[in-house]
Amino acid sequence: MAERFAGKVALITGASSGIGKATALAFARAGYATVLGDVSAGNGHDALKEVEALGQPSLFVRCDVSDPVDVHDLVARTVERFGRLDAAFNNAGIEGEPGDTIACGEENWDRTIAVNLTGVWLSMRCEIRQMLTQEWGGAIVNCSSVAGLAGIAGLPAYVASKHGVVGLTRTAALEFATRRIRVNAVCPGAIVTPMLERFMGSSDEARQTVVANEPIGRLGSPDEIASAVLWLCSEGASFTTGQALAVDGGWTAK
Repeated sequence: MAERFAGKVALITGASSGIGKATALAFARAGYATVLGDVSAGNGHDALKEVEALGQPSLFVRCDVSDPVDVHDLVARTVERFGRLDAAFNNAGIEGEPGDTIACGEENWDRTIAVNLTGVWLSMRCEIRQMLTQEWGGAIVNCSSVAGLAGIAGLPAYVASKHGVVGLTRTAALEFATRRIRVNAVCPGAIVTPMLERFMGSSDEARQTVVANEPIGRLGSPDEIASAVLWLCSEGASFTTGQALAVDGGWTAK
């Protein structure tokens, strides 16, 4: 597989841990030169070392996706280093503070929307502009959530942001479908990540409740999301655009 994708370039935001890091590693194993963007420089450089160990060209760029200057610099440095951008996974996100709709503070709302939704829009805007200069176009995957397909009580800002990502994905897919740019979203369910661990805390009861809500009977792994993202960016998905793919152990089928 590495030979098949040799010479191609992938960009991943929120790449220092969890789903982002797993996807960066998956792209590198597949033969892509890989660019990791993350707001945490320390964790980002640690993730970069793991990617570099796979023997593919790679780069880390510190980036706060809610900052348009940072996002522009991330894409510009990708193209400066590698000359192209074939695939992008806009994964950076935060869960925000728990609490119902009337308890959600303005600062929490604004920050969650800024990272999870505005950050995806800013990233896509720069990525698409680059892909439009390439005759072969490119593929973009945005990280939504099952919270982008259904309501979840107690996380109004997060749910709103992830629903927005699905709508933004579908809109961009329609706008650029004839320009060789495909845009899809992946909607993870309960995946073992630092975010989920924060949500569950140290309570065995909370973990058991989350597992009990999964028809498949277990939590998902970051690698399972990475596999879906890699497929959506591959030629195997060449007729797939504007989709919100749930990778959730059957949660949304209930």
